[in-house]
Amino acid sequence: MSAAMVARSSLEVMLDILRQRDEQSQDAPPPLPVRPTSRGRLPSSRRSLPVSFKLENGAPKILLKDSVKKEERLDHQPLKEDKEVLLKSGIFGSKRIVQVERPEESPYAKMPELESCEERTDETDSPDSPVAPLASAASLEDKLGWSDTIDYVLKKKIQVWCWLPDAKWELGKIQSVYGDDSDVMLSDGKVLRVSVENLLPANPDILDGVDDLIQLSYLNEPSVLHNLQYRYSRDLVYTKAGPVLVAFNPFKKVSLYGNDFVAAYRQKLTDSPHVYAMADTAYNEMMRDGVNQSIIISGESGAGKTETAKIAMQYLAALGGGSGIEYKVLQTNTILESFGNAKTSRNDNSSRFGKLIEINFSSAGKIYGAKIQTFLLEKSRVVQRATGERSYHVFYQLCAGAPPHLQEHLKLKAASEYEYLKHSDCLRIDDVDDAQRFQILMQALDTVQIPKEDQENAFAMLAAILWLGNIDFSVIDNENHVEVVLSEGVINAANLLGCKVPDLMLALSTHKIRAGNDDIVQKLTLPQAIDTRDALAKSIYVGLFDWLVEQINNSFQMEKCRTGRSINILDIYGFESFHKNSFEQFCINYANERLQQHFNRHLFKLEQEEYIADGIDWTNVEFVDNTNCLNLFEKKPLGLLSLLDEESTFPKATDLTFANKLKQHLTGSTCFKGERGGAFKICHYAGEVMYDTSGFLEKNRDPLHSDIIQLLLSCSCQLSQLFASNVLSQSQKESNLLRQPCKVDSQKQNVGTKFKGQLFKLMQRLENTTPHFIRCITPNSKQLPGMYQHDLVLEQLRCCGVLEAVRISRSGYPTRMRHQQFAERYGFLLLKNLASQDPLSVSVHVLRQFNVPPEMYQVGYTKLFFRTGQVAALEDARNRTLQGILWVQKNFRGHQARCYYQALKKGVTTLQSFVRGEKSRCEFKVLVKRWRAAVLIQKHVKHQIARTMFDDPLKDIILLQSVIRGLLARNNFVVMKTREMSKLDHVKDNSDPDKDLPEMKATNKDSQVHPSALAELQRRVLKAEAAWREKEEENAILKQQVQHYEMRWSEYDAKMKSMEEKWQKQLTSLQVSLAAAKKSLAADDLASQQGRLDISPLQYSYDSEDTMSAGTHTPEGTPAKPSHASDAGLVRNSNGTQSAVSHLVASDAGFVRNSDGTHGAVSHLVKEFEQQRQVFEDDARFLLKVKSGHSGSSINPAEELHKLKARFVTWKKDYKVRLRETKIVLHKLGSPEERTRKRWWGNWSTK
Repeated sequence: MSAAMVARSSLEVMLDILRQRDEQSQDAPPPLPVRPTSRGRLPSSRRSLPVSFKLENGAPKILLKDSVKKEERLDHQPLKEDKEVLLKSGIFGSKRIVQVERPEESPYAKMPELESCEERTDETDSPDSPVAPLASAASLEDKLGWSDTIDYVLKKKIQVWCWLPDAKWELGKIQSVYGDDSDVMLSDGKVLRVSVENLLPANPDILDGVDDLIQLSYLNEPSVLHNLQYRYSRDLVYTKAGPVLVAFNPFKKVSLYGNDFVAAYRQKLTDSPHVYAMADTAYNEMMRDGVNQSIIISGESGAGKTETAKIAMQYLAALGGGSGIEYKVLQTNTILESFGNAKTSRNDNSSRFGKLIEINFSSAGKIYGAKIQTFLLEKSRVVQRATGERSYHVFYQLCAGAPPHLQEHLKLKAASEYEYLKHSDCLRIDDVDDAQRFQILMQALDTVQIPKEDQENAFAMLAAILWLGNIDFSVIDNENHVEVVLSEGVINAANLLGCKVPDLMLALSTHKIRAGNDDIVQKLTLPQAIDTRDALAKSIYVGLFDWLVEQINNSFQMEKCRTGRSINILDIYGFESFHKNSFEQFCINYANERLQQHFNRHLFKLEQEEYIADGIDWTNVEFVDNTNCLNLFEKKPLGLLSLLDEESTFPKATDLTFANKLKQHLTGSTCFKGERGGAFKICHYAGEVMYDTSGFLEKNRDPLHSDIIQLLLSCSCQLSQLFASNVLSQSQKESNLLRQPCKVDSQKQNVGTKFKGQLFKLMQRLENTTPHFIRCITPNSKQLPGMYQHDLVLEQLRCCGVLEAVRISRSGYPTRMRHQQFAERYGFLLLKNLASQDPLSVSVHVLRQFNVPPEMYQVGYTKLFFRTGQVAALEDARNRTLQGILWVQKNFRGHQARCYYQALKKGVTTLQSFVRGEKSRCEFKVLVKRWRAAVLIQKHVKHQIARTMFDDPLKDIILLQSVIRGLLARNNFVVMKTREMSKLDHVKDNSDPDKDLPEMKATNKDSQVHPSALAELQRRVLKAEAAWREKEEENAILKQQVQHYEMRWSEYDAKMKSMEEKWQKQLTSLQVSLAAAKKSLAADDLASQQGRLDISPLQYSYDSEDTMSAGTHTPEGTPAKPSHASDAGLVRNSNGTQSAVSHLVASDAGFVRNSDGTHGAVSHLVKEFEQQRQVFEDDARFLLKVKSGHSGSSINPAEELHKLKARFVTWKKDYKVRLRETKIVLHKLGSPEERTRKRWWGNWSTK
């Protein structure tokens, strides 16, 4: 192959072949692209990553077995099977392979895809060429293109970053160039002369604050720091760095969370970097590909990892909510924070354990279960910690917020009363209410359905730990042996644990040693007793924490079948480097080294190895690897963990002997440096950390004597027994693994080895998922909002590998798809059908159709590799096409539905018309029947009403006649009786005995009276006196009645006078009205009809209803008094209305006879009015006479007056109607001129 062909890209060669194929035949599938000879090879049957990787002098070394298919290489250079080859120039694109020692243990060793690996070599390099070292920090910018742009920058005098003598980067602008130096004007106007080597190009202002570092034109450290600071100052705490999300801790509340933001990211309304976006990506990939996902959150202590994990869980709960279990999952954060977080010197809420939360999803994407796994709880914090730090939050929350009944049960006191809490001189955290947090903890425990009894037992264990810290010891001999002082702490601790006080005191002050068949009791010294007490407290807390996690997992029991879909959220302690670093920091930093390798593995190693395995033309990106540091920890038998386990088995070993052993065996390692005393340094990926070996052996052994275990087993508390049983079961398992008999005193697996095993399982679990990385950054070490420390941020970016991740994502192909997958997903976008349906042919035609630039993708053996943004363009076209298809389908289906609906509607309408017609006809028949029935009912009802209307007045008339006749009869009877009584009174007056008394006395004087006669006379006198007294009483009663009647007559007289006045006024008004009417009619008659008879002048006129409304009339049945006012006349005119009726009849007849003119009608009305007026006046005069007593009639004047008034009102209404009818007739008979002249009559009558 020619040199020109080698210089061309593989895509150009492939396109040439496709063009030739199109010219010849369209049926044959396109061949695979021809690879350059320098890199050409066939894919192996299985390609995977190297299982070992480390750096030597800055260059990576890889252990590879000799391939059995070396003859397939295109260079055709046979290699010996035992020859060692060293790779050169890059990481995986090097020229030689050197054989290095593979670590005996690796979390990836058991994975089949990691069993073998092949590397290619170049023809131009000899097998013996030396290793090319990694570029230094100074030459790193050359790889970024700075050496190619220096002339352009100097020529255009654009903005640059200037490295100042005070070790700071400052933004400036080049003013002039003098050889290798240049004058730069800083932002404050100061001009400095700086060497060209200390200048870096700056991005234009338009790129300030971009949300993805890949978008920066110049990806150098000051540009990245400036962009992050720009966003951080505006509370934009999230920034993308390729596939990595950089999250700054704002140390304050920012308005980036809530339901509105969740909905925005869920509906794809925004694409700004956010934890929500990362969680949404993981969820969508899980649902789309069916592959488990993991969100790995890392960073230094205080960078906000715990809060970031909570935010991710909140978003996933919103996506998969609906079953109710998502609320339980969120509440676990509250519980685990209380029991596993504490205040440190760097963070007020630092996680002192690692946790992996696996959230399980159903096939519909709903949460149906979860599981929590914890790692390496820092139990030493329970008994001791540095000054200014706190123990776990739950202790302080329990002391501050426990309800009274719980305080009394647990004998709780203030936190300052317990030795375990007060010796660090930190009992409170600013702006944190421990009492309120305890109430929230209680609610969370209820939410995850932990019974109240178990909650109280857990709080009892916490209180027991606090009381254990208050146990004191007293020295009893010269050998420093001690015994427990009987105090409140011992009694309360024993009661809460459920054991006897003497048993607890004996277990803390003595130790039993088995010697043959005998047990030897050995007294403990003061340090040993304190260690035993602290070991018991730590063991109880660790057992309580594990039990609590187990209870939480039990509450998440999954009822449905597993679908295998899950998202794992890893929140583990960050890299730590304190003034004094102990065994805990040793384990924590080891875990972070392993996580960093996992990060490098997926973002660098696997990324680049996949390019090589698929035959992509690729230049490897160099990065700093931490394999050497991991080998320092894990290598056997001379690794840190192996030497620590070996030294822990020696009873007489001390921390100093362990430090000396490390210096003896590990001095040759580049990552280890021994220090004076018991200290040593390890070069981690994040920098050097000095460790103090004080307490390493004791913490690694984590001893728990058999006496303590037996004590816990004998306790009545179930939790104490459970903790001891777990220790025994763990010892049993370890003994079975070691094939040794189990003993109570058998030593547990060391903490370091156990933690290493947990870490390996975690890595294997994460390896089976698609990782999503979130790097948390703390902007300053003082935990203040708004403060940005460049050096601290830059150090974290370097340690986390963020800049390398951006470079590889920028220069690589982050998106890849298998040929089959690409063809299935985008093949339907082709505008014409292909004769060959080969996936590669379909894929290439799709790319050509959409004019994807050749430099934006490469075609591999099995996959297509795309640069950033290309798949998004294809996805956009696919979505638009699908939307168009859906639109067509929607409209076609809508048309079908409308046609079907119209046909159905027409049929329904026709059916409804027939049904409604039949229904209407039936209803009409029923209505006709009802109408006929109603008519019949109305006929009978009207008949009944008419009969009733006739019968009721008839009955009333008969009744009225009977009452009047009875009244007259009674009056006559009263008159007759009065006359009879008058006659009797006259007789009595004539026969009065008092007149004869003087004569009788005179006679008695003359003659002697007989005694019997005298007695008779006396009796008669007495009788006369009694009669006289009765008459006196009757006279008095009659006088009262007379007075009463006089009063009534006076009232009647006043009423009659008022009535007379009213009648006179009405009569006067009627007279005036009739006189006016007479004159008007007379004038009209004379003008229209000459020779007509004159009309006699009327003395009275008729007024409107308002004028007569105040009048009164006699009632029907009241006798009308004639002019001579006699009783006979009263009887003859008993019906006062008879004459009025006769007059009305006569008037009607007269009106008919004289209908040809108006004179007869008006004169008839005048006559009727005169007659009725005379009748009413006669009746009124008669009533006045009856009232005054001049008439002997016995009628009631008041009642008759009321009846007269009713008669008058009735006649007035009737008279008014006939008067209006007369007016209408007159208007009809008169001419238009007459109607005009008579218009005043209508106006007058309507008043």
